[in-house]
Amino acid sequence: MFKEYGEYDALGMANLVKAGEVTPAELLDAAIARANEINPAINAIIHRFDDRAYQYIKDGLPQGPFTGVPFVLKDLLAAFAGEPMTMGSRGVAVVPGYDSEIVRRYKASGVNIFAKTNTPEFGLIITTEPKAHGASHNPRKLGYSTGGSSGGSAAAVAAGIVPMAHGGDGGGSIRFPASWCGVFGLKPSRGRNPLGPDQGEDWQGAVAEHVLTRSVRDSAAMLDCSSGHEIGAPYNIALPSATFLSATTRDPKPLRIALSRKPLVNTLLDPEVDAALSKTAQQLRDLGHEVIECEPDIHIDRFWRDFFVVVCGEVAAMVALYSRLYGKACVAKFEPATKNMAMIGRSLSAADLVAAKKGWHDIQLAMGRLLEHHDVMLCPTVPTPAVPHGVLPNSRIEELLMLASHRINVGKWLFSAGLVEQMATPVLAKMAFTIMGNITGLPGMSVPLHNSSDGLPIGMQFTGRMNDEATLFGLAAQLERDIGWS
Repeated sequence: MFKEYGEYDALGMANLVKAGEVTPAELLDAAIARANEINPAINAIIHRFDDRAYQYIKDGLPQGPFTGVPFVLKDLLAAFAGEPMTMGSRGVAVVPGYDSEIVRRYKASGVNIFAKTNTPEFGLIITTEPKAHGASHNPRKLGYSTGGSSGGSAAAVAAGIVPMAHGGDGGGSIRFPASWCGVFGLKPSRGRNPLGPDQGEDWQGAVAEHVLTRSVRDSAAMLDCSSGHEIGAPYNIALPSATFLSATTRDPKPLRIALSRKPLVNTLLDPEVDAALSKTAQQLRDLGHEVIECEPDIHIDRFWRDFFVVVCGEVAAMVALYSRLYGKACVAKFEPATKNMAMIGRSLSAADLVAAKKGWHDIQLAMGRLLEHHDVMLCPTVPTPAVPHGVLPNSRIEELLMLASHRINVGKWLFSAGLVEQMATPVLAKMAFTIMGNITGLPGMSVPLHNSSDGLPIGMQFTGRMNDEATLFGLAAQLERDIGWS
């Protein structure tokens, strides 16, 4: 057994393999042993295929920067041929006969995929507590949320099962669990990573896929492997002039950083998070950067509404598709919140969707103007540290109300009566800093710099200019070297 498994990041493990100091089988042995030890307590992994992973080693893993490194996939979006994909739902058990494009690129990097991780149903809530598989526990404090929707992946990295795991981000779903579990998570620019072949974009461009990692350099190196145009995609982003990995090897120039304290949803900032934000600002100044308090010109009353309209429209279309493909029995097993969001989406018109997308443009313009004069924007990733299980999912009474009304298209009335805001605010308030990155498509990262007084991680979010992940990686690597993770 490779006893030092937990001391290495993914590139470090791959380098040991290249040097002949450890074998891919020994790395897989160590990952499986760690999963067997810790996963029963945290429920990060919900499906394993160990034998298949050992067979990949026998067949010969591709030669790449991560050859032999154990890896896990979030059980959503990323199709892996021959393995079931539930998407966190009791109603879905699809077994794809193909790999999605990003999985194909992951395989080419040399990683050895052996499991799939827990996720909320269809990634629709930012805590990983699905009825299908049960709650994932935060490795830093059992009984507390991992965040979501990449909560299982974040927990697997934080618990040392793997050094790097796949995730996806539609409203903060990489950055959010990275913050609450204390790992590094970057959401790349819109179109940087592929989403095909099933779709060119998801949630009107809000969704991006990438990885959660132990180190900054692993995230950068994997983006070098996974990014680039694919056939049929609506975006064609030019590759950077140098590798993302190279950006992590040198300190960035002194940056002009906008510091934002104002949540973009009507909520309060936890005092410990606010103190961590101020501490981060001083740490950045000590490193030679200029930090200026500056808020983007975004109207918060419209901000959450425009996002919610688009997502509910997408959920309505998804539920209609699954009903056609798999029948009403499939949809009947969906969680009440999913059914309710689909009902709201059906209640809205195409004009409502277009108006919401116009609101998205206004936010894109506001952020573009702010980033004309600043290299990056700093804010908390989440307004609070992790919360106990049961806080974010809807209550039983709320679920019963959803089940009673989901067949009647009363979504517009629910909006006008303020009931949508009332029921959605507990979740949306926690997403008050992350949603902006999905609406704008800007790259953003959560950096695990601080802890609360009771030991829960507090991540800081940095948002960069479109297609400028290199600056983010350079800054994150500098913070990792000079300050260290929480």
